[in-house]
Amino acid sequence: MLDSGLQITPKGLYCPEGDFYIDPVQPVPRAVITHAHADHARPGSRDYLCAMPGRDLLQARLGAAARIESMAYGDRRQIGGVTLSLHPAGHILGSAQIRIERGGRVSVVSGDYKTDPDPTCTPLTPLTCHHFISESTFGLPIFKWPAYETVMAEINAWWAANRDEGLTSVLFVYALGKAQRVLAGLDPAIGPILTHGAVEKVTATYRNVGVALPATRHVDAPDTASDRTGALVLAPPSAHHPAWMRRFRKRATAFASGWMRIRGHRRRRAVDRGFVISDHSDWEGLVATVTRSGADWIGLTHGYAAEMARWLQDQGHTAEVIDLSDRPAPDRGDRLE
Repeated sequence: MLDSGLQITPKGLYCPEGDFYIDPVQPVPRAVITHAHADHARPGSRDYLCAMPGRDLLQARLGAAARIESMAYGDRRQIGGVTLSLHPAGHILGSAQIRIERGGRVSVVSGDYKTDPDPTCTPLTPLTCHHFISESTFGLPIFKWPAYETVMAEINAWWAANRDEGLTSVLFVYALGKAQRVLAGLDPAIGPILTHGAVEKVTATYRNVGVALPATRHVDAPDTASDRTGALVLAPPSAHHPAWMRRFRKRATAFASGWMRIRGHRRRRAVDRGFVISDHSDWEGLVATVTRSGADWIGLTHGYAAEMARWLQDQGHTAEVIDLSDRPAPDRGDRLE
């Protein structure tokens, strides 16, 4: 990792001069968290630090007993021999890039990020640095996202057509981040919006911190049974099984995911429709963010890291694959982000 001052350890990415870990995969004394998704925010550490907008989400993820401190975006804090600051990543509410300065050299750990607009979180702030660690979940040119407004118009039209046929529209989305981004673009005039319990819980936290979203009701609330026909239901992928789905006798199903760009993923997920929308950057967004950083060294993690590293090397950049995950294999579509 050149002279970044960061070390890859079995517990995760470690900053020895500040004595903290970034998104550790095992419990540690001090953890700096990029965002509240479960593969970045794990329980068991003694102390946590995150960006202020994501504090309530992280508390909900880790439990009431977790000790969590937060910082406003852009504030600077001296921790040991480094200066730490957190900057918007545009991934989900409260997502942050971790900026570490030591001896006039700057390292940035991006976490997950996207460059597309999202009404439910602060947009990505491009950063310049000497060392940049970037995700590459969708690090192939085939991944190019349509405009958010275009996809939401497609979802609303699909829902309205299903309503006219007397169907319930069940849309599978990741409960934290994706569900709220989709919800923000739904047209409540079409019909009721119902939610799985996991989605409803996270959505309540978004509302509590001031994110404006259309009204929803838990799908199993006593007064919703008669409203299911014609409704749109937001549910996590884990709900796609017979025991949960049997409550919707006449239904149409869809997934909202960047992986819907690849032929065969919709069939593999056994749904009627796929909508291409992701909370990660597409290929163009990744390339723009990485190159705009001006970094002397680029580390790639997750997804198509090897492919993107080779492409950057061909363009004259110093880039390599690094493993910051406790998963046994790269993520190439098992998560529907």
